[in-house]
Amino acid sequence: MHIGLIGLGKMGNNMRDRLRNGGVEVTGYDPNPAVTDVPSLAALAAALPTPRVVWVMVPSGKITDDVITELSDVLEPGDLVIDGGNSRFSEDFKHAAFLIEKKIKFMDCGVSGGVWGLKNGYGLMCGGDAADVKRVMPVFDALRPEGPRDEGFVHAGEVGAGHYAKMVHNGIEYAIMQAWAEGYELLNAKTELIKDVTGTFKAWERGTVVRSWLLELLVKALEEDPEFKQIEGYVEDSGEGRWTVEEALNNAVPVPTISAAIFARFVSRQGDQSPSMKAVAALRNQFGGHAVRKN
Repeated sequence: MHIGLIGLGKMGNNMRDRLRNGGVEVTGYDPNPAVTDVPSLAALAAALPTPRVVWVMVPSGKITDDVITELSDVLEPGDLVIDGGNSRFSEDFKHAAFLIEKKIKFMDCGVSGGVWGLKNGYGLMCGGDAADVKRVMPVFDALRPEGPRDEGFVHAGEVGAGHYAKMVHNGIEYAIMQAWAEGYELLNAKTELIKDVTGTFKAWERGTVVRSWLLELLVKALEEDPEFKQIEGYVEDSGEGRWTVEEALNNAVPVPTISAAIFARFVSRQGDQSPSMKAVAALRNQFGGHAVRKN
């Protein structure tokens, strides 16, 4: 199979490599001439066999809007666009309606895995027509982790369902990260009793009910900087946590833990240098390569 991939940043570049390693031919486009395979979107379209499949992996918002608009001018009826970025699910309805006017198909796919996806594979949550999902299953199989398909991939529903699932996934992620961070601060507060904070977390990696990949990444971050002296407790958010809380409000679903986690990030931007928020910043850097503020 041969697909186009637009956006060759931290995740897109690794995805191109994983797809190629999995036997999928990829032609990539990025404005950065150092990483792109072709000079323009028109050249990308010309390089792909018809009906084309183009995966869009760019930041949500105006950049995604602009790329989809430009693609609509170079693609043809029957081609398929997959938005794999972190777009809000409601944007998928708009993009699908826009493209269908030109008889171009659309799917959305939430992607989790961060900078580790090249090695470990990506968790995939897609929304769209079942026939389109079947058509591009070789792409999903190349990207997902090894093992049973249903443990790393889901066709969550129609258009919008993939990004909705990813939104809730990230909301849960906010809450879990905050819990680990608060536990770190509490252990660290009693250093006269707890002599080895890093070792305590490391001891939980096997056999305990709280073992997880986020725990492993927290241990990795602590081994690199045991007291997080090199970073500030300033934590950004990329939108999904806010959207999760907004959807909870719209549907009268109580999400106090997720809400508290996003509000804690807001507090961190008001000068809070708590150890727990340093831990959250360190975790975001570990799994997603998100920037941190250095001391």
